[in-house]
Amino acid sequence: MPPGFNLPFVLSVAGAFLTSAVVAVTYVWPAVRAMPRDSALRLLAAFHAFRFLGMNFMVAGFVSPHLSADFASEVGWGDLVAAVLALLAMAALSWRWAIAIPIVWLFNIWGTLDLLNAYYMGVKIGDPGLFGAGIYIPALYVPLLLVSHVMVFMLLTRTKSAEA
Repeated sequence: MPPGFNLPFVLSVAGAFLTSAVVAVTYVWPAVRAMPRDSALRLLAAFHAFRFLGMNFMVAGFVSPHLSADFASEVGWGDLVAAVLALLAMAALSWRWAIAIPIVWLFNIWGTLDLLNAYYMGVKIGDPGLFGAGIYIPALYVPLLLVSHVMVFMLLTRTKSAEA
């Protein structure tokens, strides 16, 4: 194994992805698929409104003082932008703005790329122990978020005939 490879952490993240996908396919997707598209998108965006939690990577004592400040800042601010976009998408869908769906696309693309970038940056760090109390964000919360982003993409690309 490469130096710095942390098998227990990798297995934890893989298990969270597998479990998130199974729960989504078994319970969440059937319910969301049966809802009107705007309502389903609003519900999934609401889950992402909590992305402000990534700001905790910048809180002294929450993570190791040896965690890269660049990593913490990029993850924290990227998540805050995703949370704001999710709230904006929820408002646009609720108030039926003409630009609601483009806002959902923007939120979903930004949110997905932000999470993938955070994983990429985290791999470069190499030591998940530096995340301190924040270890549960990439190990549990991010897999849930990424699976829900997939569901949003599925809803956004669903044809009108599939909605009927």
